[in-house]
Amino acid sequence: MKEQPLYFVMLFKAVSYALKAEKILKQEGVSHKLIPIPKHISSDCGICLRFDPTIQSKIEAALLNKVEIEEIRPLGN
Repeated sequence: MKEQPLYFVMLFKAVSYALKAEKILKQEGVSHKLIPIPKHISSDCGICLRFDPTIQSKIEAALLNKVEIEEIRPLGN
């Protein structure tokens, strides 16, 4: 049986998109955290949004047509 990831990370094309997403999610009261992009995902400098998998649809709905999302990836332990 495959384990559920502890968190997901949402990647953006630019830091400004991540900051805009953070602002929107704060206004909506949606739990999240900005973190540096893990090295095993990308060697680029930057930040991404970390969130619990159970609220993925809530986050996607809050950001729909407001912020361009590049990718969502699982972040295991």
